[in-house]
Amino acid sequence: MSIVKSVRRDRRLAALLIGAPAGQPELPTWTALLGSDGLAIPFLRYRQERLSPLGVRVETALCRRLGKPPSFVAFEGYDTGAVLVEALRSNGIGQAFGPDLWPSLVVEGTRGTIAFSRPPQMHVWQWAWAPVEVVDRDPEQPDRFRVLHVGNKEPREPVT
Repeated sequence: MSIVKSVRRDRRLAALLIGAPAGQPELPTWTALLGSDGLAIPFLRYRQERLSPLGVRVETALCRRLGKPPSFVAFEGYDTGAVLVEALRSNGIGQAFGPDLWPSLVVEGTRGTIAFSRPPQMHVWQWAWAPVEVVDRDPEQPDRFRVLHVGNKEPREPVT
């Protein structure tokens, strides 16, 4: 946040486009501490405009509990729990996280079907085709996020 404040106050950097880590500007603290300095700063948000049916149910439950819409981080947390439960259910506690698990693990998540692959030159299994948006807080309506770019469409065949 100190970097954002410094860049915004230095007139020499007025034309500089700054970005933020994934999700940070989505949190209420960002706006509370930065005010208008925190607007129009692009960041990654791992979700898509339309949630899966499960995502809609989870969002409804979280809105009731939180009193406001959840950030994408809440959906990531739910999906992580769902993946762990399925890993334990399908392989048992002793074998749950062996190397043979990941290519066959498929879980319905809040943001779509979660399947793991190992992208080229990576040594870890991950949900490489998670939905991604680049968004920012709208300077005209700070409680609204503008979608600037949508990416990471899942390939027809997983990369292994």
